Amino acid sequence: MSGDLDTLALEYHRRPKAGKLAIVATKPMANQRDLALAYSPGVAAACMAIHADPSQAAELTTRANLVAVVTNGTAVLGLGNIGPLAAKPVMEGKAVLFKKFAGIDVFDLELNETDVDALVDTIARLEPTFGAINLEDIAAPACFEVERRLRDRMKIPVFHDDQHGTAIVVGAAMLNGLKLVNKRAEDIKVVSTGGGAAGIACLDLMVALGVRRENVWLVDKHGLVYKGRTEDMNPYKDAYAKDTEARTLGDVIDDADLFLGLSGPKVLKPEMVKRMGTRPIIMALANPEPEIMPDLAREVRPDAIIATGRSDFPNQVNNVLVFPFIFRGALDVGATTVTEEMKVAATHAVANLARAEASDVVAAAYRGEELRFGSDYILPKPFDPRLIIEVPSAVARAAMDSGVAMRPIADFRAYRDELGMYAFRSGLVMKPVMQRAMEDPKRVVYAEGEDERVLRAAQLAVDDGIAFPVLLGRREIIERKIVELGLRLKHGESVEIIEMIRDVRSHTYSEIYRKIMARRGVSPTHAMNVVRTQPTVFGALMVRRGEADALICGTSGRYGEYYSHVMDVIGLRKGVNTAAAMNLLILQNGTYFICDTYVNPEPTAGQVAEIARLAAEEVRRFGIEPKVALLSHSNFGSADTPSARKMRQAYQLISAEMNELEVDGEMHADAALSEAIRGRVLPDSRLKGEANLLVMPTLDAANIAFNMLKVLGDAQNVGPMLLGAARPVHIVTPSVTVRGLLNMTAVAVVDAQLAAPVVAAPSPPPAAE
Repeated sequence: MSGDLDTLALEYHRRPKAGKLAIVATKPMANQRDLALAYSPGVAAACMAIHADPSQAAELTTRANLVAVVTNGTAVLGLGNIGPLAAKPVMEGKAVLFKKFAGIDVFDLELNETDVDALVDTIARLEPTFGAINLEDIAAPACFEVERRLRDRMKIPVFHDDQHGTAIVVGAAMLNGLKLVNKRAEDIKVVSTGGGAAGIACLDLMVALGVRRENVWLVDKHGLVYKGRTEDMNPYKDAYAKDTEARTLGDVIDDADLFLGLSGPKVLKPEMVKRMGTRPIIMALANPEPEIMPDLAREVRPDAIIATGRSDFPNQVNNVLVFPFIFRGALDVGATTVTEEMKVAATHAVANLARAEASDVVAAAYRGEELRFGSDYILPKPFDPRLIIEVPSAVARAAMDSGVAMRPIADFRAYRDELGMYAFRSGLVMKPVMQRAMEDPKRVVYAEGEDERVLRAAQLAVDDGIAFPVLLGRREIIERKIVELGLRLKHGESVEIIEMIRDVRSHTYSEIYRKIMARRGVSPTHAMNVVRTQPTVFGALMVRRGEADALICGTSGRYGEYYSHVMDVIGLRKGVNTAAAMNLLILQNGTYFICDTYVNPEPTAGQVAEIARLAAEEVRRFGIEPKVALLSHSNFGSADTPSARKMRQAYQLISAEMNELEVDGEMHADAALSEAIRGRVLPDSRLKGEANLLVMPTLDAANIAFNMLKVLGDAQNVGPMLLGAARPVHIVTPSVTVRGLLNMTAVAVVDAQLAAPVVAAPSPPPAAE
């Protein structure tokens, strides 16, 4: 699949615009006055304010939220010394992670320089532009010297993530592993392979956390680091040199309590693992193949606690747990450097999150996984929304305590509330849904199986392991298009192709459909014709009978027609009286759910209340706690029209029936999205912070708002999601993209995972060829 992934990655980077970054203005530039304020003559006031007081740069420019990701391309991922230009895609990717996880703006700087003196001078001259420097992919030992000198020269944080980001996560894993095996850091023997930037930084932080330096044994590609060795040595390795006759990993592995691998595949042999101490901790972090595969290690030592750098095994050591958040905390207090205390504080914050009871939000995001502190859960998940709150808070406090904070935080409660907003502005809201879908893939029927977008989405669903696609359509056409598109789907292996008109189930389905539609003018002949020609009906019958788990339809034609077929066959869930459609919009500044976008033209107050309940239920499946705003042209009683009274009554119904739900209304949209505006009108509102679920008074309002935001906000759309149906069915629209279909596939699979099981009907004979 590597070649296919390469092709997809290149296409991803090329379109719709080259690269992954753009510069976006944060102030309006709509008229001459705006221009005068932004540039000449108004900008002079900002310049002179900073000239008089340099600290004003944090309030008048982007500097306090701007990080430089800097590399010279000498040690890029696992690619080695490929040079600064080839490193640019990686640096752009790092910039995107900063923005998505922590709201930090980044310029990526690829410098064509390998001389340490020149590199240091170049980076140091950037200090007026940036609030912090993230060094990235600079080869050892130069990276140590570059960071040390820059920290001495610059009065802003300089942080080499390859070193310290890895070290902090490794340190957190060590603390939690030792807690589980009831050992103390000062008593353990550590054996490490690697000796590069990350490896040395990990060992240094372990020592700061209590490990005795004399108990650390370092092995690199030349063997053990020992006193008197001259080959490939530097002062950083020399700090761990031992006066010993031992020369190999095998010579020193006996009774080791912790193995740290940052080297290469198959370095740690099973027979070595056997000789380690009781309940050993094994961190085999080489990628893509670790120093020892977890199954091999566990085969010889079932008592081991094992971590890797891979996402397909428990306990992934991933820098993304740290680097956005340590910069967030450092920037927010105007730190002049990153101290050892700040790194230790971040380490403990990450470790504590794994030991803390999983919140409802985290449990919903990773439903089906055992999120309980133990051997397979010593680190929090990368998408745990609590990271953005706990790690920056700990780092900011440590910066203040160690005297390097130029802008100390006075109100930490308010600061933590502000940090919480980043969790819902990440744009990564689909990631937990995708991961949950992978855990238990389902059979998803695509009604329009001949559609090119459907075929591409089906291929991605197979590649990502989230679903087994069932394609309705003419087999000859589908297979021809699969070849033309260069896809790898194969009938009977990765997908099933069903030709309705030739499938023997059509007779059984026709009779079921006729009975469903009894006394509605549907004759047996008409029922047979509908089943053989309407893929939505055929797919819905498959889901109704338990022969498929979910249905996606709607890529051509009118939403209402699809909805009518779905309601005829699937109907409403027990206890539900009103179906609805909800769209998720992922914008640069937030994630918002909007309903009802497609089903109910003029819902009653009771229907609005039920729609809000169904929508809140679906929002929680994304790992997000719903904050519901009932929107209106009226703002908390400012008007008394029928529409305003309806939304007011809906609020009363919700308050009475769902007291736990954070909801308010009727209100203006700006009041829903701004606590400051809302506070001026109704200071004691039940809704706190920014609403993320917007319930509209009519279909017109919802659909217009949704489509305007989608275009004007350049938003990613997920949906429409059909709420209230008896089985997992989602009706997309003709404008849906391949990415949109893949997202809806994941949503459908998760819905199917949570749905009540259907007792499958007896399997029919194989379809006619």
